[in-house]
Parts: sequence; structure tokens; C-alpha cells
Amino acid sequence: MEGISLAKLLIIGALIVLLFGTNKLRSLGGDLGSAIKGFKKAMKEDDSAGKSTVAEDATADRVTHKE
Repeated sequence: MEGISLAKLLIIGALIVLLFGTNKLRSLGGDLGSAIKGFKKAMKEDDSAGKSTVAEDATADRVTHKE
């Protein structure tokens, strides 16, 4: 089995463009890009929130109360 050649990929790409049209593919690409951007932003916010809670937990362990 040889795999997928460049010519086969071009034929598949042409069929997809004919089937969906350029406007639909352009909007689909924009939606996909914004979804990836939102996912990365959420992951970045989650990482920063996780780091701050770890720092707060470490500070809470060091606090002692005098009786």
C-alpha cells in the first residue's frame, strides 16, 4: 500500500471545494480558528488560576496561630 499521493490529495480537495463551495469553507475555517483561539485562551486562564490556588495553599500552610 503506497499511501495517499499529492495528486489524490488535490483531487480530494477539489471535490470538497465543489461540494461545499468556497464561502462555506471560508466560514468554516473562520469558525474553526476562533474555536481554537477560545480553547487556548481558556487553557491559559485555567493554568493561571491553578497556579494562584497552589500559591494560596502554600501560604495557608505557613500561617500559624498563637494561643
